[in-house]
Amino acid sequence: MNPIRRHEMIMEVLLNQKDVTVNELSDKLQVTGKTIREDLTRLEEQGLIVRVHGGAVLAQSDQFGILPSREPLDKYAEEKSEIAQRALAHIEEDDIIALDGGSTTLEIARRLDNRPLTVITNDVHIIGELAPKEHIRLVVPGGYRVRNMLAGPEAVAYVQKLNIQKAFLSATAVHLEHGLSIYTGDLIEFKQALVATARQVIAVADHHKFGHTALRTFASLEEVDLILTDSGLPAETAQQFRSAGVTLECGSQN
Repeated sequence: MNPIRRHEMIMEVLLNQKDVTVNELSDKLQVTGKTIREDLTRLEEQGLIVRVHGGAVLAQSDQFGILPSREPLDKYAEEKSEIAQRALAHIEEDDIIALDGGSTTLEIARRLDNRPLTVITNDVHIIGELAPKEHIRLVVPGGYRVRNMLAGPEAVAYVQKLNIQKAFLSATAVHLEHGLSIYTGDLIEFKQALVATARQVIAVADHHKFGHTALRTFASLEEVDLILTDSGLPAETAQQFRSAGVTLECGSQN
């Protein structure tokens, strides 16, 4: 198994159980404890984990970008509500939109009126939210389940054939150099398919995610048409992104 895949699997374990020991990882990945310790050192150097005695924990436990398997995160609910409200202004009747999996996109789904609209999503929480809204045409790609999301080549191939007008994408981190990134590779190809297919790519991320980098980049800032965030984003940070050519909506004061 190559190092990149091991790093992804380590992050996958941490996303599910928050902390892990070297022995657990060694047994799961079938490599030596020395190899695991070297992997953990690399991940810590990237700011993704924190080494603790005998193992590791996530460095940013509240910034998963991927929801846990049981229920969505309530962290930064106010910021996510603000972003969702901002997103609604970009959605018109009869639009064909994609809602990528995530807690902020889930908040968008909750706020969508029951009106003629086509929504493509791979998030089972969003599916559950939109299913009772009979005027919304819900399109669900195939694939296997990764926590609360559907992924895999079937989902990617299906999305690539669609005419998506606007794709709303979540991310674990937003960085000037590294763009939009997440922790694990299972969802990379699906996200990249949305980026390649949609006429307009709109990233939704609360201000806590700016300036950070996760393990895998799925879109450069040049591939993103608009970033929607909350008014908590510092004016200096907003200006840095705008100076780099990014179109950003984050509140009147910024």
